[in-house]
Amino acid sequence: MTQQVIKNRGIWTPDHVVEPGIVERIVYSTQLGVLYKGDLLKVLPYISTESVDMVFADPPFNLSKIYGARVNDCLSEEKYVSWCKAWLDQCIRVVRPGGAVFVYNLPKWNIILGNHLTEAGMMFRHWIAVNIKLSLPIPGRLYPSHYSLLYYTKGKPRTFRRIRTPIEVCRHCGRELKDYGGHRGAMNPNGVNLTDVWNDITPVRHWKFKSRKRSANQLSTKLLERVVQMSTQECDVVLDPFGGSGTTYDVCERLDRHWIGIEIESCDVIIERLQTEDLSPHKSEDYVED
Repeated sequence: MTQQVIKNRGIWTPDHVVEPGIVERIVYSTQLGVLYKGDLLKVLPYISTESVDMVFADPPFNLSKIYGARVNDCLSEEKYVSWCKAWLDQCIRVVRPGGAVFVYNLPKWNIILGNHLTEAGMMFRHWIAVNIKLSLPIPGRLYPSHYSLLYYTKGKPRTFRRIRTPIEVCRHCGRELKDYGGHRGAMNPNGVNLTDVWNDITPVRHWKFKSRKRSANQLSTKLLERVVQMSTQECDVVLDPFGGSGTTYDVCERLDRHWIGIEIESCDVIIERLQTEDLSPHKSEDYVED
């Protein structure tokens, strides 16, 4: 669907997406996207119903981390779940029929949030395990080594692009790790089908990928590129209500997607990232089939 774009004070504003009453919260805009500063529960209601093609949400995990004065990451379990359901209901409302909702969180929370999405009538697509060992082993429990990425759609997905990844090889000898049952010669030369276990998303540690002004965790552009490529087409609208370091918006700019961003804390890191392009994207060898 072609976006009908209008100009309002020099910003990108699809006329059927954002109501005028929220314009004063805009802190930055490009030809593709617009960033709002404020509480997402006060901004989301201004976004028109069924106007967004994909939502990617990476909320605080309620682990008592310090994000800033306006974020309380130490809520009771009841209050945290209630808060998540409140913004999730808004995300369900704004996504178009056939559009997608992705929620990145700890398995503990995504079990509950996935059930809420199902009860709201959303269609379960996948529980994606993003294998990243960032925490320490916990006595008396299995070593937690993955984050959960929920993938739901509002009915049958309007866009689902198949992604192929390179055949895994040993990083020491370079030989392939699997023989594929003797059928290696019959495999697609563009790679193997993407599975729901992602072992190739590395933590963002190197400063060439990570802003020095943000101490909190940052997501890999490779993860966001994969999600955006899989579930959207060029000129689709992507909403990320948790701006963070601006990874989603950076990826949308590179892939020619419109984007709507929200951030309650300082937006300086996001704006600097989009203006200077100092941070390098992570290398991705995904092959995207049209």
